[in-house]
Amino acid sequence: MKGPVLLMLGIGLFGVLDANSKFLSQDFSAAQALFLRHATLLLLLFLIRAAWPGAGGDFRTRHPGLHALRAVAMLCSGLLFFLAFRHLPLADGYLVFFTAPFMTLVLARLALHETVPRAAWIWSGVGFAGVLLALAPSLSGGGSVLGFLCAALGTVTYAVNITVNRSLKAESGIARLILFPSTLGLLATAPFAGIHWETPDAPQALALMANGILAGTATVLLALAFRHATPARLAPFEFIALPWSVTLDWLVFGNAPAGPTIAGGVVVALACLMSERAVLQGMSSGKR
Repeated sequence: MKGPVLLMLGIGLFGVLDANSKFLSQDFSAAQALFLRHATLLLLLFLIRAAWPGAGGDFRTRHPGLHALRAVAMLCSGLLFFLAFRHLPLADGYLVFFTAPFMTLVLARLALHETVPRAAWIWSGVGFAGVLLALAPSLSGGGSVLGFLCAALGTVTYAVNITVNRSLKAESGIARLILFPSTLGLLATAPFAGIHWETPDAPQALALMANGILAGTATVLLALAFRHATPARLAPFEFIALPWSVTLDWLVFGNAPAGPTIAGGVVVALACLMSERAVLQGMSSGKR
């Protein structure tokens, strides 16, 4: 269960990150928010390594191309979702994001040549049906075309990032997982952040720094999750973002869940449980 648990914790932190980003997007440009996010991550990384030399493992890698692809995918995903949640409610943005498990399964089959059991497709489909049930009331209100487009492209880059994480599973340590994407993000956003800079007050500065901590921790948790389990096993668990997003919408934005939302959450939970049951049965059959 180490892979699924790490994945669910990481997605939970991404949910908090998205809610925080939605607040910040009203006052700050995406470039400034991402610049400070990556600056915070790099500062923390080097402070930790100054206190504990070598913490997080080596910076050198035998796969610079994969790390470069991962860094670009993460930068694009962070930028696109920041823009998406500026124009969309959390629920609508997450509806698009819930196509990510299917993209991850397709990329695992095509790029990694991993076997995707039929149960993974079935229970991912059940989980997505639960999402549609939960979000059906909000879909009738329409939404921003730009917001949905950003969410769709952000989901594609997220799936690419997840696939590359799986390709890098043989590399130990987490320092590289922070260093490469944060360095690229810092350099790429610095010019635009300077042009559109808004000086934050103390609470805003804390929220901007919190974005860095949340993003870094969630990224590392997801990368570790895909080192311990295959995309086929983890795909249904990505729908756990539904109850996370519903809870955040309720606690932070005051949107209490309706009956269909609760029912959809139950379906998602069922899909996760049945998917794990299918995996365990397969392992048991293999032992016999």
